[in-house]
Amino acid sequence: MTQDGDLDGLVRKRIRGLRTALGWSLDDLAARCYLSPSTLSRIETGHRRISLDQLSSIARALGTTLDQLVESVADDDVVIRPQRDAARGMTTWMLSREPGPNGVTVAKMRVTKPAPRRGADELKVHPGKDWFIVLSGTVVLLLGERTIMVEAGQAAEFSTMIPHAFGAHGGPAEILGIFDHDGQHTHLRKLS
Repeated sequence: MTQDGDLDGLVRKRIRGLRTALGWSLDDLAARCYLSPSTLSRIETGHRRISLDQLSSIARALGTTLDQLVESVADDDVVIRPQRDAARGMTTWMLSREPGPNGVTVAKMRVTKPAPRRGADELKVHPGKDWFIVLSGTVVLLLGERTIMVEAGQAAEFSTMIPHAFGAHGGPAEILGIFDHDGQHTHLRKLS
């Protein structure tokens, strides 16, 4: 089978899978995308070619995009490998390959270095907000003049216009962080 044939089969499986996940019959989807149930059945089973206007109408009816229906699948996209930054005492797993809604990025981070000393120029300021939940260990959050201990199972949300930094307390800590565009560039800068 050709690569085009593989993608064609994948698109057909996605249409059927989304339809059944929504609990819709062929009649239900047909009414929403203005195609006949028999046409949809032939599209799903591969007995009819899919035209671009049909595919666009089906995608819209299923609440997805044309891009999502036709995106190819590559095995190298499955495994998320850690990025280590020994100088910063940080290992990062980028859980968002592309920015999500409103440009947010999700990352799991293992923090081994303690928070910087207060007099240092390590406290950063940037527009937006940061959120994180501590998965294990304890994180020291320096937020302006405050020192806040955030323990496993607790979360923090704060304006990043307040000078801030964080680090591990009493051993390594793991967090799941949600960073807006500016927070991503500050906390998740590319490793060389």
